[in-house]
Amino acid sequence: FKCSEISQDQLCCEFKITTLINHKDKPKKSERTQQAIQRVGQAVSVAVGRFVAVGEAIAVENEELKEEMGMACFEARRAGDAIAQLTDVGTAVTPPVDGRTTVFSDRTGMVKAARMLLSSVTKVLVLADRIVIKQIITSRNKVLVTLEQLERVSTFQEFVQIFSQFGNQMVEFAHLTGDRQNDLKDENKKARMAAARAVLEKCTMMLLTASKTCLRHPDCESARINKDAVFHRMRFALEQVMEIVTDARPCGETKVLPLSIYTGIKDFKSNVEGLREGLYLLPHQALSGQLEAVVERTEDFTDSAYTSHEHREGILQLCQLARQDTDQLITAWMEAQSLNAKEATEEMELSILKTCQSVYELRRELHKVAVGRAADLLKLHAEHLPLRALKASGGEGNLEAVAEYARTLGEQKEQLVETCRLLCHVSGTEPLEITCIHAEETFHVIGPQIISAAQTLALHPSSKIAKENLDVFCEAWESQLCDMAVLLREINDVFEGRRGDKRAYMSLPRPGKHSANLKTVKAVKLDAEEQSTIAKLGLELRLLTSDMDTEVEKWEDQEHDIVRQGQSLSSMPGIDHLCMDIEVEDTDAITNLVDMMCIVNIHYNAKSMWIWLFQQALAIEWSVLKSSVAFNLALS
Repeated sequence: FKCSEISQDQLCCEFKITTLINHKDKPKKSERTQQAIQRVGQAVSVAVGRFVAVGEAIAVENEELKEEMGMACFEARRAGDAIAQLTDVGTAVTPPVDGRTTVFSDRTGMVKAARMLLSSVTKVLVLADRIVIKQIITSRNKVLVTLEQLERVSTFQEFVQIFSQFGNQMVEFAHLTGDRQNDLKDENKKARMAAARAVLEKCTMMLLTASKTCLRHPDCESARINKDAVFHRMRFALEQVMEIVTDARPCGETKVLPLSIYTGIKDFKSNVEGLREGLYLLPHQALSGQLEAVVERTEDFTDSAYTSHEHREGILQLCQLARQDTDQLITAWMEAQSLNAKEATEEMELSILKTCQSVYELRRELHKVAVGRAADLLKLHAEHLPLRALKASGGEGNLEAVAEYARTLGEQKEQLVETCRLLCHVSGTEPLEITCIHAEETFHVIGPQIISAAQTLALHPSSKIAKENLDVFCEAWESQLCDMAVLLREINDVFEGRRGDKRAYMSLPRPGKHSANLKTVKAVKLDAEEQSTIAKLGLELRLLTSDMDTEVEKWEDQEHDIVRQGQSLSSMPGIDHLCMDIEVEDTDAITNLVDMMCIVNIHYNAKSMWIWLFQQALAIEWSVLKSSVAFNLALS
């Protein structure tokens, strides 16, 4: 988006202007110095020109802000020209004597021009930001309207038409919010945006299958509950995005994270070490109160039924040790104050070190317990046995077995929710705390949704749509377990001082930019054998394309109901999930319909549909395409 280009140009301008203003005042300037300053001034002018060009392009696209944006761009251009003129000192060693004003003779003029430039640049950025926010709000409103229409549909045909529109709107909303997420400077907001967008992306497929199931079985209560939960979660995620984008909450509320043990220990240590600088800044009760607040939060560990007796005793002993060291510190602190000491005494310094060490040991033990439990849970549930059992018993129509395995899944959900809460206490950073809270909420919501989907399947064991719906929710559960494993590694990295690469949330790429959110992959040099393989695959793909074009022409010559249905569904995203149970006797025609829907789909995801067709219908082995160069060449 153009705002990203504006931001980059702004950073360039700020660096060069700082260089100009901070040049040393010397009575004589060397020719080299003068030339360097002139080049910097010219670079500022060029950067401002690029900046203004982008701003003017934004103004043309947004009539309501055209006048304001145009004025801000005019001021920025004028300031850039002034800076270029002030730095145009030529190549003479001495300042010009023709009366012309330069940066050497009018330093105040340079400061004024720089201030005017930065002021106008800031105004352009604010206006551009307003435009982005308006675009996101408009897109969100469209999604909400279509969401309400989807919730009220009563026929498959109406659902297909509205969901096609909904898919396009969600793609647009994903692109806008993805750009916004990348532009955010606040890491906490960025983490919250990533969590909300992840919910929306996963819920889109859940909404599709849950709605189809409800349409096919309109009298099924569990199907209705399943569908309502998905709609509710999507609306909640949309509101979260709006809160982040507009930086506002309903009724003026403020979003406050629950205070974690890590944050409590960090604040406590900061106050303890701050006693070295000021013995009289805090009351004595402040330290003991902070420690007791931390100890109270450790009850999430000690009161848990899943914490071993050994770990529980270890945590309680470390809490008691921290209390004792804090009491000794307060005693030494009071003695130093009674002596009117201006700095910490030797005894007090020793107590500060002991107190900091004891709370560090407490934090390390809590980290060990939380991470150890999470790792054990991930290993225990790696096979996804409860999910498999629910699928099998639901497919058999065994309601009693479904109820039994639902209880097992409920226990697993409670364990995972509690473990996420413990990980939040030891996460080490606020963005990771937000990710832990998101994981906790996800497990808490998806668990009951899986159970309701399994109940629907048990009531209608022959329903392919109900089975597909259960599969989608189970996949979401498995995906969240994988995300939890990644989160666990990141928490370990933070604790051990290894800050790995930050994970950026990946969503759909922009049309025409298949790696918009990814780093550019470097081209690799291929050997003769790989080049030969690529050439053969490229030729084979072209032949297959020609064959399918011929097949399309054959279908176009026939006035067949299957063709009309395929054409009406061809614009749907994820078309392979929309194959309704068409009641026709010709099974070959149904197979051809599936192939046709993949062939004629020219939506945004067209290339992914081609890949699906080649993999499934034609069984072409794609694993030989090991490099991005080969992959792009084959698709061309």
